[in-house]
Parts: sequence; structure tokens; C-alpha cells
Amino acid sequence: MRVLVTGGAGFIGSNLVDALVARGDEVVVLDDLSTGKRENLAAAGDRARLIVGSVADAEAVEAAAAGCELIYHEAAIASVQRTVETPLDTNLVNLGGTLNVLEAARAVGARRVVFAGSAATYGDNPDMPLRETATPRPLSPYAIEKLASEQYVRVWAELFGLETVTLRYFNVFGPRQDPGSPYSGVISIFVDRLLRGQVPTIFGDGGQTRDFVYVADVVQANLLAGTQPGISGRVFNIAGGGQTSLLELYGHLRDLIGGPERPAFAEARAGDIRHSLADIAAARAALGYAPSVPVAVGLSRLVDAVRASR
Repeated sequence: MRVLVTGGAGFIGSNLVDALVARGDEVVVLDDLSTGKRENLAAAGDRARLIVGSVADAEAVEAAAAGCELIYHEAAIASVQRTVETPLDTNLVNLGGTLNVLEAARAVGARRVVFAGSAATYGDNPDMPLRETATPRPLSPYAIEKLASEQYVRVWAELFGLETVTLRYFNVFGPRQDPGSPYSGVISIFVDRLLRGQVPTIFGDGGQTRDFVYVADVVQANLLAGTQPGISGRVFNIAGGGQTSLLELYGHLRDLIGGPERPAFAEARAGDIRHSLADIAAARAALGYAPSVPVAVGLSRLVDAVRASR
């Protein structure tokens, strides 16, 4: 099967590309390399063809999608701060890019589009665990762009019969997550600082919790979402289904790497939510999704990978 992965040279996208290639698919990657890296595609070799271009360019998207049966739309400007500073620009990529992907899928006769949504759409909704039916409360232009994209994805399934699926990612971590990027996950930053002999900083008291999910489990969810019948138009939470505080996270990493007993602390950042936890029952039931990498195991794998890369 020929598959297009937008943003396929990025963190999640490149891990997905590796899995598609291992499955025997022919993969096309569309990436503008603004945050993605060519070296992330090294393992895929010539089974993944990179096209350098932006999802904001409708003609480039349609050209990349030609002959593809399945499209994974991972490309986005994921820096919340950048969407606050330049919302008109990021909207062209995050919302306009999604519309370009959907229209390209129709034009080339693709069977299905799997869209990388975000738990940011829930915002500060306090109803834990968060179900897909929870009221969205976006707190940033990024979250609004992802939520609006979801609506395009759903409506294109209803209006045009294009099969679509949205996966709302929670806090994804794993190899290839760049600690220096504008949207670095807290885990990649902590690992980088500890390996450099520096003291990581926690904003707030460290009691805030997140639902972390290892990238291999996110890839598993994408593979299932691309093939499972009878799920078009639906939205699924993709997470680990558990809560880990930032202090617990720091403790795990200190045990693996070493470092001071306690991190540094700074004033909590405005807009940060206190707790996040996903209900993943729908993904389990409809996709057969079963996260298999506990946070502690994923952290160990990540530390090993970062050490090997250095």
C-alpha cells in the first residue's frame, strides 16, 4: 500500500514511517523540515521518499498524495507560544493545511485520512478522566486550530464519504523528540538536562500530573486507525490511561541517569493545567488499542536511545 505521512520527518511522524516501512508499505513523506530532520528518516532508507514542502501549499500536498490509499496527517506547527504570537501564520498551516490534506485526499481518491489531533482541545476541562464527549475548552490558538481541524475532518467524512479518523494525542514521549524545539515535551527536556549534568526546572510545585504515552503506543494506534473498519468520522483519545506527576517523573529519571535529589523550581506558568488524564475505553473497544509500554519502561528506552545517539 502507498501511504503519505505529512510531517513524516518529525518526532511522531518518523516513528510512524519506520513502522509503515517495516510493514511493507511504500511511504511518501511531505515535510518542510522546519522542525523535522532528514536523519530521522535514515532507518527507513529508500522505502520512504521525502518531498520537501509545506501542507500550507495545496498543490504540493496533492502532488505528494498522488497514488496514495492512506494519508496520515501529522504535520503542524506545534508550538503553542508561536500560535499566540503569530496566529494568522500558524492558522494557515494548522487549519489550512488540514483542509488541503482533506481536499488532496478527495482529488487523488485516497481511502482514508488519519488526523493527529491533540488533547489541548480539552483545555482546563476538570471532568477527569477526559472522554471524547467532554466539552472542549481550548486555551490557545493552537488548541483552537486543532479543534477546528477536527470539525473539518468529521464533516468531510459526512459530506463526501472520505473515511476519516481523529486521534487526540496526550503527552507523547520517546526517541527523536528534540529537547531544543519550540514544543519540547517535559520528558525530553529533563533527560537532556540530566545527561548534561544540569538541574532541570519544574514550573510550579511538581504536583501537576500528565497522562504520558510512549511513541511506540501512538504508532500502534495510528496503524490500527488506518485499517480498522467502521470507525470513519470518530475521535479517539490516545494516551497511557494513567497519571504521573512531574516529581514522580523526575524521580524515575534521576534513578536512571543520576543527578540532584530535587530539581529546581520556578513560578508556575500561566495557562498550565493542573491535571490531565484520558479515558481510553473507546480506543480500546473500537481500535483494539492497548498501550503496552509503561512510563518507567519508556523512560528507560528513551534514556538508552539518547545516550546511544551521543
